[in-house]
Amino acid sequence: MYDAGKILAGLAIFVVLVATPFWWNAARGADTAPPRIEKPPAGTSCVLPPDQMRHEHMRLLIEWREEVVRQDLRTTRDAAGRPLRKSLSESCLACHGGREKSCDRCHDWLDVRVYCWDCHSDMGARRAAVAGGR
Repeated sequence: MYDAGKILAGLAIFVVLVATPFWWNAARGADTAPPRIEKPPAGTSCVLPPDQMRHEHMRLLIEWREEVVRQDLRTTRDAAGRPLRKSLSESCLACHGGREKSCDRCHDWLDVRVYCWDCHSDMGARRAAVAGGR
């Protein structure tokens, strides 16, 4: 086999390139514990139970967007059956302390860029801050 040296060198380079992200994270001491997000105040409940929200919140927000924009369906029910406005800013972020205390913590930890803030401002956090200061 005349090209054994080239093949072995190519395999070595491939292994180094594939393994680099793992070495990089190990070297920088990547935190493995998930971040804590701001919990809603006592007596309030989310649309879905916490474990389900953790895994399905993006699907839920996309469904809300479609229903509000295309069908003008602006209310839903929370897990306790109380009416709730379909709004990231006015419902979710008002209870969870705003974008910095909930969305950004998890998405930064996971290194995920969400596109919600390309169009929407964090009005829920501003309203909650104003209401809390009264």
